Amino acid sequence: MTTAAVAPATMPERVLWKGNEAIAEAAIQAGCDAYFGYPITPQAELLEWMARRMPELGRAFVQAESELGAINMALGAAATGKRVLVSSSSPGISLMAEAMSYMAGSEVPVVLVDVMRGGPGLGSIGPSQSDYLQLVKGHGHGDYRVPVLAPASIAEAMALVADAFELAERYRTPVAILADGALGQAMEPVVPEYREPPRRPSTWQADTARGRAPRVVKSLILRPEDLEAHNRDLQAKYRSIEEHEVRWAGESLDDPEILVVAYGTAARVARTAIARARAAGLRAGLLRPITLWPFPTLALRGLARHVRAVLVVELSAGQMLDDVRIAVEGLAPVAFHGRTGGMLPSPGDVVTELRRLWSITEPVNGRHRPQRGRRPVPTEPTLATGHGEQLDEGVAAEDLPALAEVWR
Repeated sequence: MTTAAVAPATMPERVLWKGNEAIAEAAIQAGCDAYFGYPITPQAELLEWMARRMPELGRAFVQAESELGAINMALGAAATGKRVLVSSSSPGISLMAEAMSYMAGSEVPVVLVDVMRGGPGLGSIGPSQSDYLQLVKGHGHGDYRVPVLAPASIAEAMALVADAFELAERYRTPVAILADGALGQAMEPVVPEYREPPRRPSTWQADTARGRAPRVVKSLILRPEDLEAHNRDLQAKYRSIEEHEVRWAGESLDDPEILVVAYGTAARVARTAIARARAAGLRAGLLRPITLWPFPTLALRGLARHVRAVLVVELSAGQMLDDVRIAVEGLAPVAFHGRTGGMLPSPGDVVTELRRLWSITEPVNGRHRPQRGRRPVPTEPTLATGHGEQLDEGVAAEDLPALAEVWR
């Protein structure tokens, strides 16, 4: 395999990089053999970067005639065992749903990057998180799931690209990276750190039949009993992913009164809001899902037992809201604040919602219920407007049992 022309060791310590371009280079450095795509804003720079870099390295780049062509080309290339990337944005992702189901059914590893834009319909090119339901709940037809990774910074997005290829090949499944237009278009100083996952020995791919029996990669299984057996195997794989691949990050989780749940750019807004709220005496904390599927249900449930309310912040009408409610299981009231159409919530708006929740709830014997009367609300001091940076990792998933023991 041809190595990248620019080795990580020769890169500057820090570079100012656009999110789409950084994701593309991270895929190249992770050993991507082939890229297929079709231009659509706000992810077009990813395709443009691959159009220049992949031919430089002797690797495959194809700008297909449509999103349908791109995703089916990706299916064919991945079926030969190649490391494949495809990218698009919301309307284009919709067109790829059928082939995503084929890839899940035939257990073909592919990485899909979705840089979300406002919708529904053609909508706008502004940032949004309106594809959560589309990708987290399966995307195409049939009983299948794919791991969905949600970066909150350009540096994290670069790291998650290598993780996505690794997960795709470990479990033989498509893996999605779900970013919003703000992350794709933003520029941030990052340290160019890359990782190329080792290639896993495999005997399933349809690369050549020379010297061995032919192999078939397909999702068409016509005998009902055989298809049911295949579905049982798939569901067992998804249970294994749920058991081993949950990822989340936390901040200010030692003593929160109100827990904020947000991902991606919304989590960065929430981080600034939490800092302001704490400066005013209102203790808020953040749980940021990194895997939207598998969702950090147990972690959220453990935290919800000890807060007076949970606030979900999204760049949508509340697509993650049901997953949060399912996780919380009534242990605390769940409220929502979001913006749509390419609009972003402000830290001040989130602080206002935190103060409102604080004023109408109170802890009672470890449980939570609406407060009958009103009492003074912590006031927000005058602070300079700040921008959220990459979130600290905070409490790791493996630390949750110990955390729960302390709070018990």
